[in-house]
Amino acid sequence: MSQKRPDYLLFDRNTMAFVYGYQTNAIQRMLDFDYVCKRDQPSVSAIINPTRAGIHKAFWGTGEILLPMYKTISDAVARHPEADVMVNFASHRSAFETTMDALNQPSIKTVAVIAEGVPERQARIMAASAKKAGKVIIGPATVGGMVAGAFKIGNTAGTTENIIASRLYRPGCVGFVSKSGGMLNEAFNIISRNSNGIREGIATGGDRYPGSTMLDHIMRYEANLDIAMIACLGELGGEDEYQIIKALKEGKISKPLVAWVTGTCASFLPGSVQFGHAGAKADTAMETAAAKNQAFRDAGANVPDSFDGYGDQIKMVYDRLVAEGKVKQAAEPEAPKIPADYSKALSTGLIRRPTTFICTISDDRGEELLYAGKPITEVMDSRIGIGGVIGLLWFKKELPDYAAQFIEIVIQIVADHGPSVSAAHNAIVASCAGKDLVTSLASGLLTIGPRFGGAIDDAAREFKRASDSGLTPEQFVSEMKQKGINIPGIGHRIKSVKNPDKRVQLLIDFARRNFARTDLLNYALQVERLTTAKKGNLILNVDGCIGILFIDLMSSCDTFTKQDIDDVLRYGYLNGLFALGRSIGIIGHVLDQKRQGARLYRHPPEDIAFMLPRWDE
Repeated sequence: MSQKRPDYLLFDRNTMAFVYGYQTNAIQRMLDFDYVCKRDQPSVSAIINPTRAGIHKAFWGTGEILLPMYKTISDAVARHPEADVMVNFASHRSAFETTMDALNQPSIKTVAVIAEGVPERQARIMAASAKKAGKVIIGPATVGGMVAGAFKIGNTAGTTENIIASRLYRPGCVGFVSKSGGMLNEAFNIISRNSNGIREGIATGGDRYPGSTMLDHIMRYEANLDIAMIACLGELGGEDEYQIIKALKEGKISKPLVAWVTGTCASFLPGSVQFGHAGAKADTAMETAAAKNQAFRDAGANVPDSFDGYGDQIKMVYDRLVAEGKVKQAAEPEAPKIPADYSKALSTGLIRRPTTFICTISDDRGEELLYAGKPITEVMDSRIGIGGVIGLLWFKKELPDYAAQFIEIVIQIVADHGPSVSAAHNAIVASCAGKDLVTSLASGLLTIGPRFGGAIDDAAREFKRASDSGLTPEQFVSEMKQKGINIPGIGHRIKSVKNPDKRVQLLIDFARRNFARTDLLNYALQVERLTTAKKGNLILNVDGCIGILFIDLMSSCDTFTKQDIDDVLRYGYLNGLFALGRSIGIIGHVLDQKRQGARLYRHPPEDIAFMLPRWDE
């Protein structure tokens, strides 16, 4: 984590941020700014997207990076305590709730609220809450702000071309603040042409009750030794500018201030006119632009006669500071270049093309193939077996030996169950019809589901749910009966209490010898005692045993997290084990038919029952 910044500095080159809302263009502009500023790392720690978790792929220069995406602010904060800024793109309907949530997170110090039209009462509560917590809100109704050469919020300063034209990729000496985000971008350009450029620029937002005022930021600039002069652009309406004027008169602002209040044309228009922002409306003579500009002059600020002279005033003050030795001019660095996106580069020949798929388990681009970052030679030298390889490629983890052995036992046990089960039968029919091995295999695998093989996943999911919910075995059995649902993993056509399944016993014996705990298995066996008391063949079957023991394996192994267990249940890992193991047997059946030269003939209907004696286990 970066060192603590002084209170007067909201952002620096180490600032890390969350972006709330899936604003891909704004995210890419932040990353492009980071790149042209030659930051050591991207400034976006993560994206908070209430509708979807996962990853987002973005450009970092000519390469690509993956940004994590979370559904909630608390999840993002827990994973990324280094981020102390949240750029909030939530709509005006949810900006209040999300901002308050962010303010309640100890690690988040600054929140930029982009939305316009946040109800005034909510805006006041946000501002008061931030002030009480010693935090800062920029906005609502803002484009954000930036520190040149260090960090920028969202779409601040517009396109990369504008950023380079305004030389915002390196710091200047001017601290700027305005209410308007549009005027912020215009001012950056004006200041860059008439001085060595911006050090920091903030748009407080055009709504009537911003989370922080122009004076708040000017006082930060006053404390910042890297800022030699201050510039501000106000607007008609409200009295925020008079706070600055009062501070000038009281000597709290010692650095030269160039000020202008826009909206002087309002005096030529009939009635009270509102200029865009909710706060840009003068209801009294004191709130007019002309009155404010005169008050700035009287307080000692450098005020032009019109907006056209704003740049001239900045140049005059800057030249004086240079002459007095208060600003030292540095050699101008070479302007950075950012690669053009694919659509723009077609006409210029400068192309960068995003990849179609993302792979996080293996990489064959280097000198040696990698499995989850482990070179293939190390994989072979360590003799981790197929179970260990599954650990690397499925879970991206190096499994302990007993876990890898358990996976291999499962694959051996489920490899085949005779030619009459649906997967083998379909594969045999396809092979006899002249289909190739891979097509025949695919035909068989397509039958794996809730009634064949899928019971592994369902059993793991249902037994874990029941156990985690605190249901007793009796309550679980009763609940499933009331729902009219057979308990997944319970029951067998042939095996029973008097004729037990040897495969189940093999799995249980291995688990008891090697697993640290078998809590879910113990729970399942209690359920089995209840079900077999009703009917002898309602035993814990091999599918159920595999699923339940796999949860016990993960729960008792430090290698796996709670999130890993949730992922296994959500994405069907256990069905994958069944499909992998059963493929061995299916391929055997297909090759057996090929060796026999078997062909598929038409048979009368009465023969079909003979050909299909049994469809499932």
